[in-house]
Amino acid sequence: MHETMVAQSLMTIIAEQAAENNAKPVAAKISCGMLNPVNDEVLRFAFDAIAKDTPCEGVKLQVEHKPIRAQCKNCKREFDVELSLPECPKCGGDDFELQPDAPLILEEIEFQTESRYEKN
Repeated sequence: MHETMVAQSLMTIIAEQAAENNAKPVAAKISCGMLNPVNDEVLRFAFDAIAKDTPCEGVKLQVEHKPIRAQCKNCKREFDVELSLPECPKCGGDDFELQPDAPLILEEIEFQTESRYEKN
């Protein structure tokens, strides 16, 4: 299962960053292209299962899907492709080249640090 391998990699990176920052990870944001074969629900389920009883348990994953990009062959404009209306927004042309899909990237990790109060 592809999502399980992705979840394992994410957990490893998040755990390493948590240890380096001496902080508890609470959320992580990843991004990927619209054509990426990652299923959000399956990824979250796999991550939760793998993270159980680790410092990453309870981390909330947010998945952002980047739009499909294209370049018009007529006017050379780059644009986000609307699947319901696949044409260049500048010239209306429908002859365009799709750009490579956005890769899966761990964008950010949110940590919760322990607050330590000294009583005077």
